[in-house]
Amino acid sequence: MCEDFFAHGVDVITTGNHAWDQRQIIPYMATTTRVLRPANYPEHPSHKVPGRAVTVVESRKKPGLRLGVIQVMGRVFMDALDCPFRAADREVEKLDDLGIECILIDFHGEASSEKQAFAHYLDGRVSAVVGSHSHVQTADERILPSGTAAITDVGMTGCFDSVIGVKKEISIQKFLTKRPMKYEPAEGPGGYGAVLIDIDEQTGLSRSILRFREAIV
Repeated sequence: MCEDFFAHGVDVITTGNHAWDQRQIIPYMATTTRVLRPANYPEHPSHKVPGRAVTVVESRKKPGLRLGVIQVMGRVFMDALDCPFRAADREVEKLDDLGIECILIDFHGEASSEKQAFAHYLDGRVSAVVGSHSHVQTADERILPSGTAAITDVGMTGCFDSVIGVKKEISIQKFLTKRPMKYEPAEGPGGYGAVLIDIDEQTGLSRSILRFREAIV
């Protein structure tokens, strides 16, 4: 699936709390620099975390123009990982040392407050902080005071006639009965949520962020 996305022009794929659900992704992560997992998974000398949390992509149209991409994961209502704020500090500093001005961070988290606090914490130090995980696009896209573009959640790609991409009948039954249910992806016309961000390549700060959501019939 990753290779299919790359063949269609995708540069980087981020994951999140479901990074390890399909175990065959683990050896694949060792073969690519373009699939990321959160940077704040705890490290241990004898148990290295598979994959990578940061990558750098170069513009196809303007050689030498680079974008650093980082993923971190929140801790509110999520797994108890290391601090995403400190992990981002560490990874942003590494990209700064490489002379990379344009940096985008995917913050994969449940709580809107944590994602907003994180964006303000990095304001002026990265180009953009985009939230993911809830599958529901938020309407708070903005340029923060020091020039970082931010949105609490970009939304999802999938079937909109669903409950966060799951067959709605299954999700309703789960809430009604409180019994375990096997989730199945919804079927039908799909769509996607996205943002288009204009970044000043000299300063690494954002000029604008445009949110859009399109259903494909």
